[in-house]
Amino acid sequence: MTENNQNAQDSGGSERDPATLHTPVLLERCVELLAPALQNPGSIYVDATLGMGGHSEAVLDRCPNARLVGFDRDSEALGLAGRRLARFGDRVTLVHAVYDEFESSLDELGIDTVDAVLFDLGVSSLQLDEASRGFSYIQDAPLDMRMDATAGVTAAEIVASYGEEELKELFYRYGDEKLAPRYASWIVRERAQAPIETTGQLVDVLQRATPAAKRDAGHPAKRVFQALRIEVNAELGALERALPQALERVVVGGRVVVEAYQSLEDRFVKRLFEAKTTSTAPSGLPVELPEHKPEFSRLVRGAERAGAAEGENNPRALPVRLRAVERVRSPRT
Repeated sequence: MTENNQNAQDSGGSERDPATLHTPVLLERCVELLAPALQNPGSIYVDATLGMGGHSEAVLDRCPNARLVGFDRDSEALGLAGRRLARFGDRVTLVHAVYDEFESSLDELGIDTVDAVLFDLGVSSLQLDEASRGFSYIQDAPLDMRMDATAGVTAAEIVASYGEEELKELFYRYGDEKLAPRYASWIVRERAQAPIETTGQLVDVLQRATPAAKRDAGHPAKRVFQALRIEVNAELGALERALPQALERVVVGGRVVVEAYQSLEDRFVKRLFEAKTTSTAPSGLPVELPEHKPEFSRLVRGAERAGAAEGENNPRALPVRLRAVERVRSPRT
């Protein structure tokens, strides 16, 4: 669903400065990778995870010929980003949507192809730092975790309704939590006595469920909260649908940059980029036919990480894995 610029600018956060709420990760590197594709008049940059607009502001400043289409499912983030980007006027179009609505939203805007796309995955500083959103295991709040607070099931509903086996598999799959069976069992037992409706209640259950020998191995809620957040927001599924759409829409010479912060997301990005940058020619062919040549080439070798200085100034940059590709061949040639 498209949200016009004025509504985006007015939809919440009127007293908050987005520039002080969030520090974009690998900002200069992202701009460096995206800018070469955004030099021509009318070039289109899609920020699939707009957040508070830090990356987009830098791109629009660096690339005066570019137009932005910015997606976010979080209405509060759109409001803050709209204020931040208002000075760019009609170069900015903001869209209230999950990024797996990439193609349908572009169709609605009458846009066939784009020149550059950024995915900065995961939860934003706005969501983590606002206790009432229920993303943090440090502060007590309703157990919500929805990036779009207007739709979908909450983490509390998942904790209340999933069976023990479902919870165990969820904590294994999205949290890589070794104590998943124990935590699932305790949650089911405890919720039978009283509902688990706040982050503090869930943390208390997890802390009591953690064996004494394991209590020095990091906060016991970290991986469980990650798993619940991914499930609530269907993050992995959305990425698996969205990234192929973005690759399909980008023009020859266009670029796609992805910043991932957890291994499941990065693994998917890595595999898809490998497939798109590898020849499809059968082994043994003496000559590679044009239709077998890769559609994309890598812009970075492997995955790039934040440097020590950035990690020290912004600890949330430490897990990042940045990957980027450029389209070198049309799928129709």
